[in-house]
Amino acid sequence: MKENKIDVAILGCTGAVGQKLVSLLGDHPLFNIRELVASDRSAGQRYSDRVVWKEPARIPEGVGDIVIRRLSDKLESRLLFSGLDAAVAGEAESDYASRGHIVVSNSRNHRMDTYVPLVIPEINASHLDIVKMQDTYGKSGGFIVTNPNCSTIVLALAIYPVFAGFGLEKVMAVTMQAISGGGYPGVPSMDILGNVIPYIGGEEEKIERELSKIFGACGNDGILPADFAVSATCNRVPVRNGHTVCISFSTKKKAGREGLLDAMEHCYPDLGLYSSPDKVLEYNNCDDRPQPLMDLQAGHGMTVTAGRLRPCNILDWKMTAFGHNTVRGAAGAAVLNAELLVRKGFLK
Repeated sequence: MKENKIDVAILGCTGAVGQKLVSLLGDHPLFNIRELVASDRSAGQRYSDRVVWKEPARIPEGVGDIVIRRLSDKLESRLLFSGLDAAVAGEAESDYASRGHIVVSNSRNHRMDTYVPLVIPEINASHLDIVKMQDTYGKSGGFIVTNPNCSTIVLALAIYPVFAGFGLEKVMAVTMQAISGGGYPGVPSMDILGNVIPYIGGEEEKIERELSKIFGACGNDGILPADFAVSATCNRVPVRNGHTVCISFSTKKKAGREGLLDAMEHCYPDLGLYSSPDKVLEYNNCDDRPQPLMDLQAGHGMTVTAGRLRPCNILDWKMTAFGHNTVRGAAGAAVLNAELLVRKGFLK
């Protein structure tokens, strides 16, 4: 183990999320990349020879020489970061958990499982305790933890202060999602340039189900979903990175603008985790913010930016939120969850 760090493996290491995980974990103070796992066609090759590297920084030192392993191989690392494609993630992650591994997953397959927590550390860190109810926890010590869909994370971090302070009755969300959300190479250029595609398969359903689970309460039967209605409409737009969400909402308690802004300013505690941003949610008072070009790197990609809070003629209020889909919405979210697992004593 390098410098007493925790050895980890990255599943789906050649894909877009896998590459972002490699980039974020390359010099992490807690974790050391020991193993890389991908499909059979990549197995047996050095990572640098196989991967079509798309990250702006170079492959971290030493990682390029790691020989890629198969999903069926026995792994030495207990902690696994999963960026697997949904076509294989469900079975593979369950198998690894049964063998005693802790799987921190970005894949959608297990997000709505009864005893699998859907974690955003600043919102529902206590949900981690339900992993002890997973069958594999008692048998092998393994379990699965997931992070939400990339758009759900942006929406959740923007609207949770309202939920915590005033309650929610209805939420309507319209997303404008970057092409990187579909993985590499994404949408063909002739389909997306100068265009908006008003459909992303399964995305609306994910947002509508996941938000209620994230804001729900733990119980013996898993998580009791929060009791507000959610309606989502999702669009793919010609932006490389960053998802924008236009949100309208009604509250259970009467809320004024200053009260809402105060809730956004003071809701989130400083978790003190390595990947925690200085500000989880930052409100920008400019009339034309947030914007992908100007707000993508806020908090090194871990801060969600909100703006344009104003009255709504149908619901009570509306605003716009924005976040980095591959960092806060995917790989960075998984890394933050793993840091929380260490903090809470699940990994030693």
